[in-house]
This record gives sequence, structure tokens and C-alpha cells, in this order.
Amino acid sequence: MIESTLGWLALSRGALDRVGERRRDDAWLAETWANPRTRVIVVEGGKALVRPEPALVFVPPEQAPEGERYLLGVDGEETAYFAVSAPLPAIEGTEPAGLRAVGARLNDRDAGLLTQAVALQNWHETHTHCPRCGAVTAPASAGHIRVCTVDGSEHFPRTDPAVIMLVHDDERMLLASSHKWPARRMSILAGFVEPGESLEQAVAREVREEVGVEVHDCRYLGSQPWPLPRSLMLGFFARAYDGQDLRVDGEEIKSARWFTREELRAATESGELGLPGRISIARQLIERWYGDELPGEW
Repeated sequence: MIESTLGWLALSRGALDRVGERRRDDAWLAETWANPRTRVIVVEGGKALVRPEPALVFVPPEQAPEGERYLLGVDGEETAYFAVSAPLPAIEGTEPAGLRAVGARLNDRDAGLLTQAVALQNWHETHTHCPRCGAVTAPASAGHIRVCTVDGSEHFPRTDPAVIMLVHDDERMLLASSHKWPARRMSILAGFVEPGESLEQAVAREVREEVGVEVHDCRYLGSQPWPLPRSLMLGFFARAYDGQDLRVDGEEIKSARWFTREELRAATESGELGLPGRISIARQLIERWYGDELPGEW
């Protein structure tokens, strides 16, 4: 079993060995799929069936619908887990749910399984053709590769690194709002890492571009996969130099402001400010800086 070291990040949990060495072992895969102890989750459009606890719903292989199969891993009791991309079956007492709705409330095993399954499904659905020649690709290596049916080239799941940073000056932290959001909704800054750029350089560039603030002392806190559709969010604290004015870019950011801890608490309690949901690394960074849980969410 793989022990979680980032339990404070909802989607960075997991309790399985991903058994990468077994993905090309066709005999083992066939034997494992035939094993009645094997468990399968069905995913459709980023959702799976859950019970009210909440907990993922598993079916044995013989009850799984037809669809692409992805090997997810094996637990400490040698039970194997697969995902199948297919329409969700009708099972009484269950309902479809995605990561945003239940990811933070699932146990370590289920949170890890659903995150991995959704990430793989999203990638397979958007990489059906070879980027070299345009031919159709087919899944291979138990769902962890796609192979071009013409030139035989192998293509691996894509993950886009993105930095997300809480900018502060000890006494205050910075929150910003996008043009796409309602007025009360705010979060910390984030952006994708560009080619040839380090994570720390990306942090400094994004903050400078979006709000005109120079930062230093970039401190890494942790990472969380965000398979909606294919990001890996890398969380930082960054300290702002003193005496700087905010200059929002007017494109991605429509407004930004500093909050003391007292102002942050008062704004969330009154409903003036809506923070990101607890599943997000943004919310976890905000509450780590604040020092306690805060009320309300998007």
C-alpha cells in the first residue's frame, strides 16, 4: 500500500500500488480480469456511481459494461482495480458524481481511484488520433498508452503543470477575481508553466503579469492532480516586496485586493466573499495561511 503524505490535499491521496510493470503483461491482465475479486468502477463524462456515505460503487468484471479498460492498481490484499469508460449502469441507491462534488469526502482509496480514472478517461477521449500522421490510435498498456494504428508510435497521457500561489506580506494575503466569476467569488493566482521555465520563474511571472506585483521567497507546499481535464497544480507561498501597488491586467483578472486575517474572516462570515471549494488546493493554501478553517465556499 502507498501511504498518503498529502492528506490535506483531497486529490493527492491514494492507497494502491499502480503496478506499472504489469501493464504490458497480457497473461496477467487476462487472469486478473477473470478473477471475481477484481473490482471495476465505471466512468462516464468524468463521473462515477457513488453511494450516500459517499463511497465509490464497484462491480465485478462479469457485470462491467463493454468499454475501454484502464488498470488502476492493486491494494495490499492483492485485489486489483480497473476502470471502464462506458455509460453508467442503473444501480439502486446510487447516483452519478464527479470529483468536485465528492472528491474531498471520499476515503483515500476511492479518492485516488476516481482521480486516476477521470484523468485517464479525459486523456483517451481527447487523443483518439496520432499527432504525427493523423491516423486513429488505439489504447495499449492497460489503458496507459495509445498507439498509432499506422506508424506504431506510442503516445502517453499528457499532464500540464500549473503553478498556484498564495501571495502574502505576512500580515495580508492577496485574492483576485476573474471576469468569468460572480462579484463575490475570489481566489489566489494561478497559471500554466511555459516552455523552458522553472516553477519559481512561473510563479514570479504570473503574479507580475496578472497583478503587477514582484515576489520573492517562493516556497513550495505540495501538488494536487486536477484532471479537469489534465493539470497538475503545484502550490506555493510567495512573499510580496513592500510598497507595491496592485495593477490588474484587465484581461484574466478584473479585480484584486489584500486581506488581513481579520478582514478575511469577516468577509467570509458575512457572505461578501466566496472562497474556492475544499477540494481545491487554493482553499487549502488559504486556510494554511489563515491558520484555521474558514466558512463558506463556491
